[in-house]
Amino acid sequence: MEPVLSVRGLRTHFVTRERTVKAVDGISYDLFPGKTLAIVGESGSGKSVHALSILGLLPMPPAKIVAGEILFQGRDLLKMTPAQLRQVRGNRVAMIFQEPMTSLNPVLRVGEQIAEAVVLHQKKTQAEAWAKAIDLLKKVGIPNPEQRVNDYPHQFSGGMRQRAMIAIALSCEPDVLIADEPTTALDVTIQAQILELMKELQREYKTAIILITHNIGVVAEMADDVVVMYAGRPVEQAPVGALFKDPKHPYTKGLLASVPSIYERKERLEAIAGQPPDLGAGDLVGCPFVARCPCAMDRCKTEDPPQFHLEGGRMSNCWKSESDGGRRSHRFESAQETAA
Repeated sequence: MEPVLSVRGLRTHFVTRERTVKAVDGISYDLFPGKTLAIVGESGSGKSVHALSILGLLPMPPAKIVAGEILFQGRDLLKMTPAQLRQVRGNRVAMIFQEPMTSLNPVLRVGEQIAEAVVLHQKKTQAEAWAKAIDLLKKVGIPNPEQRVNDYPHQFSGGMRQRAMIAIALSCEPDVLIADEPTTALDVTIQAQILELMKELQREYKTAIILITHNIGVVAEMADDVVVMYAGRPVEQAPVGALFKDPKHPYTKGLLASVPSIYERKERLEAIAGQPPDLGAGDLVGCPFVARCPCAMDRCKTEDPPQFHLEGGRMSNCWKSESDGGRRSHRFESAQETAA
């Protein structure tokens, strides 16, 4: 199966007069049709910046994509003209943003915001687009869609606004859906409904999903594969089952240890000591996780670990993976290239 989206060595920096912040510093992966890839990591790890880089939504300047490729169905999005990218964005590649209340236009009816994309990209009449807006609201579980299509965002609850955002994102039946923290600020019952809705719609439309989250429980529920990011870099990549069963990178182990479990009673949840490095403080020396790593070696302080390829299509940026039989490769090499 060919990937619908391939990211190769993407590096996005924010450049100001005072300093350069390396927000994303070399992420690579392949996304396949009908599959869900989760991008996880704590706040500031580069998850959302990477997603906005794909869609060309970062302000440039100060943002600058200094290296990499973003191949959508074989075409590099970074080489497209603004007009060509607008034909892809919202049409073939869509995004659900983190906070729907700031993403929805407060002075336009919800139906108008859904129909707008249909008219623009699918060349439908206003009547056809409005009918599709009603149908989409019904599909995402909005009650009385014929009436609610005329409502404004402030008349929707938080969960309903998120459903409306999903309806907008799916209005053109995209090949790739980027969901940036789609369940943030929702209570757990609404979270479960939103996740189940996304899975149902994925089965119907065969959409590939990039799920950006810091919620490990959501990853276990939704993902097929996982990329763990730290300090702007991918530190581990693996199928979701293998990652939970046997995490290879110390940072991944710390993330999983900090999650409550119904199978193991803990007096206190474990925390990862310290803080992430300042990404604008110049070139990092050694492993970016070294100051917080419980099993750091001397070489970790001076040598940046390369990417090691392990069995089962797994990858880890940790020197200990070398002793686990990992094969060293260029940091930006993709799993698919390695398998080939």
